[in-house]
Amino acid sequence: MPSQVSIENHCRFFRKKEMGCAAAAPTLVCVKRVKQDEAEEWDETMPLPGDIIEGFAEKDGDDDDDDDASFVAVKGRSELSSQLGKMVQKVETIWVKVRRGDRTHKLRVRVVADKSYILHKKYTIRAARDDRHIAVLGDLTLEKCTTLQEMSRRIVNVAFRGFNRKEVKYDWKRKVDTYLPDQASTVVASILFMPFQGEYYIEATISRCMAWFSAAVSSGVPLVFVNIQTEQIVISEKTNQNGKEISRGGKQQNTSTSVELVQGIRLWFLPGVEQVLLEMIPEPGETRFGLDIKRTDEGFICVGEVTKGSAADRAGLQQLLDEANLTKHLLVISRLEGKSVMPSTVGSAGFIHCCDHDEIKDALASAIEGLDIIQLHIMARPNQTRPETPQAIAPETLRPPKPPL
Repeated sequence: MPSQVSIENHCRFFRKKEMGCAAAAPTLVCVKRVKQDEAEEWDETMPLPGDIIEGFAEKDGDDDDDDDASFVAVKGRSELSSQLGKMVQKVETIWVKVRRGDRTHKLRVRVVADKSYILHKKYTIRAARDDRHIAVLGDLTLEKCTTLQEMSRRIVNVAFRGFNRKEVKYDWKRKVDTYLPDQASTVVASILFMPFQGEYYIEATISRCMAWFSAAVSSGVPLVFVNIQTEQIVISEKTNQNGKEISRGGKQQNTSTSVELVQGIRLWFLPGVEQVLLEMIPEPGETRFGLDIKRTDEGFICVGEVTKGSAADRAGLQQLLDEANLTKHLLVISRLEGKSVMPSTVGSAGFIHCCDHDEIKDALASAIEGLDIIQLHIMARPNQTRPETPQAIAPETLRPPKPPL
């Protein structure tokens, strides 16, 4: 005969078990996940993570009512697996009724063996049109189902995603050679403006950026505005233990590096409506290409004078310079031998980082000594004529083609 203590312990165990069962949230048969890794190929006709399976049928009903008599209600995953095992021998495809949010959908699926179970054969469903899309079923709470449904909604985005995407081969080399034959020509250019030290408002940097652009255009540089954007720049500096900045020549020991994020402004622009590539071809006995260059306040390199009969004149620079002077524009060089000569950055101290004027002169002097051909890219203005010279190479236009008549 059991003792009084053992009886009380036995009763206490069953009371705890009953309380635990009462506290457990009810579960629903739900798609826990799918085995197809290509999430971009999911669509609303497939079983999706979070789908609550409410019923199944061998044939679709005559309407979409939730009380459709042709569908057998689902009570649990194990029971559903058993029912699917009976149906797999009779039909190739079945219909399942799933709930997504506040709507019910009927999906055509196939019954397949769940290979996750080896000892006891279990069955699940997969998409009728995709053998990879196999559903992993489970008994989940409504809260868990809702979370999975939200994840599926973001991936599939039924209302806005549109048609499925596929990979299409593109002949990049042929397209580049055809539509950008001069690959050294810049389509768009940019300049980065750093905030001044102690400046915490982005509006001040934007003001300097637009003042620089307006001044360049007013001086005659044929720039075309494209876009403006903020850009985060990482700034690091070495400091000693007291937090003071170390000078470049300092030998202070026990230094540390402080990292700071600042907000810069990047201005995107077109260097002219198009860029014209010209070649200056020297002749034996010539000691200069015959062009004088100067730098504008905003950091651009332009042609100031062309010597008559020189390589620069034969390339068509004099013709372009005369036309620029008539329209009060500058004849601006964007590239020399494929290298950009445009300003690139405005530092926090206000200095413009641009191409070294003397280095350009040295490059021209070195080329003329070897009678080497020099290539120039010139910023073109709207309605600008082409230089009448056989050395002129077809320009890279940035304007759309004219429609057929």
